[in-house]
Amino acid sequence: MVATGLFTAAYVLQADFIRRKIKTDAFLVIGIAGLSGIVGARLYHVLEAPREFFADPWPQLFSRFGFAWFGGLIGGFVALVLIARGTMSHIFERIGRPYSAEGLGAARIPLLEFLDACAPAACVGYAIGRIGCLLSGDGDYGIPTSLPWGMSFPNGVVPTTERVHPTPIYELIAWMLIAWILWKLGSGPIRKGERTSGRIFFYYLILTGVARFLVELIRINPRSFFGMSNAQTASVASVIVGLAFLVSLRKPRLPR
Repeated sequence: MVATGLFTAAYVLQADFIRRKIKTDAFLVIGIAGLSGIVGARLYHVLEAPREFFADPWPQLFSRFGFAWFGGLIGGFVALVLIARGTMSHIFERIGRPYSAEGLGAARIPLLEFLDACAPAACVGYAIGRIGCLLSGDGDYGIPTSLPWGMSFPNGVVPTTERVHPTPIYELIAWMLIAWILWKLGSGPIRKGERTSGRIFFYYLILTGVARFLVELIRINPRSFFGMSNAQTASVASVIVGLAFLVSLRKPRLPR
């Protein structure tokens, strides 16, 4: 499902590149950013409990479960910044991969516009990837519930015979909705003189942060900072950063 999510995200990103007239290979971008996101998600998860990780690192690094959303965001973000700045193109040129370098664009892409284009695709990829969490029963489910759509995972990677909230389904619905909102925002009219680069990405940080914070209210993750889980703490940081940059866009430009 992670592979399916990345493949679908690449189609969404390619469509956004076309409407923005960005000449970059979306499938190559998603391949690089997706792998970086997976590595970041794994590292963030295992380093949440450093004592346990360093006591026996290899089984945790290659376990079938345990991918942190915020770590994936950081890993993917770093990869996208390197692509936008042209760093990845230079790397491919040095190792003798001219086609890959050309596919990433010979010139640097404006970073905020590039992140705007990637935001809806990132939501779609994440949403579909969460289906894999549901199918494997990897412990991403929520607390016990008596609601009619509650599910049990007796044969899951992290088994439970109790009926629990199927939080991956909640995230699938929420992130698909956010993807649709971001796509519509990206196709809206632009008023003369309005600064729009980065707006979609900042909304992405805010909306996904709020959605993840709410889902964590019924998740089984342990609490740490001020009664919040690590994911909730990261969500609050995501919302604050998104709001701060969004406010900065709304400030009027000073005349030159």
